[in-house]
Amino acid sequence: MLPNELNDLYKEVILDHYKNPRNSSEIIEPLHKARGYNPFCGDEVNLQLNVDNNQVIQEVGFQGHGCAISQATASLMTESIKGKSIQEALAIREEFRKMMQGEQSNLELLQDLEILEGVRKFPVRIKCSLLSWSTLEDSLS
Repeated sequence: MLPNELNDLYKEVILDHYKNPRNSSEIIEPLHKARGYNPFCGDEVNLQLNVDNNQVIQEVGFQGHGCAISQATASLMTESIKGKSIQEALAIREEFRKMMQGEQSNLELLQDLEILEGVRKFPVRIKCSLLSWSTLEDSLS
């Protein structure tokens, strides 16, 4: 893909997930939940998870408010971890963190999340993209 096409796709995906977030329904009695908050900008993510006896994420829900990057990342994250084991979800989280920090990451494991690599061009926004992932980790600890 050409750089301009990739940039357009990046914008399109972020706006789509921001305006039409996936898995945005609250889970009423979750086994795991956490609230993530960025005091610098006010972004917030509330995350709920239900896992089965094999520690596979069966349900995931989030609600929040904030910038397009934080909310779109939360939406994409929920899609990427649903049906994965807790261990797999945390591995994806680590690969996402590596990608955001400019480290070598497993893009095959990240799949659709790779589109968010463009956030790295805006260092001040990296925390926005990591908020939902930190909240995931908090919900599981």
